[in-house]
Amino acid sequence: DKEVRAIFLRLFAQLFQGYRSCLQLIRIHAEPVIHFHKAAFLGQRGLIENDFLTKVLNGMAFAGFVSERGPPFRACDLFDELVAFEVERIKAEEGNPPKMIKHVRELAEQLFKNENPNPHIAFQKVPRPTEGSHLRVHILPFPRINECRVQELLQEGLARSQGAPPATRGDKKCVVPAGPPVGMFTCS
Repeated sequence: DKEVRAIFLRLFAQLFQGYRSCLQLIRIHAEPVIHFHKAAFLGQRGLIENDFLTKVLNGMAFAGFVSERGPPFRACDLFDELVAFEVERIKAEEGNPPKMIKHVRELAEQLFKNENPNPHIAFQKVPRPTEGSHLRVHILPFPRINECRVQELLQEGLARSQGAPPATRGDKKCVVPAGPPVGMFTCS
């Protein structure tokens, strides 16, 4: 599944190449608003007539993408690196399937490492049921719930969560690389 995800990662990196140069930060509101200039993006790439890309850019998923990935200072990931630094590599691999497959496998490996940073941790496997276990009737009645004990546990949990320091995420924030400008890309 990591290789399939890597293929989609490459696809979206190619589709949205140069999107950062079409982001506009509007500061007239109490909170700054990030706006994506769709006409400039499509015009610079020569894709004004492309119905598919126009529909993608008008969709709610893309609006979420812009609001999540628009800030210039946030935690960067593999997608940001692809859009900023691997544009030429992806273009060069278009006519060479073995190189493309090699790059997909490298991306899949990186996705796997991102999700499993500590490979030494052993995962507990669920044992297979023994042969004939489905024939045994061993349905236990559902136990009665003690309402007082449930309330006590809820109160303990609330007390612990109110006294605990707020959870912080360990992502390191950095300036998001802009990558090459949109004008460099022409799509067919």
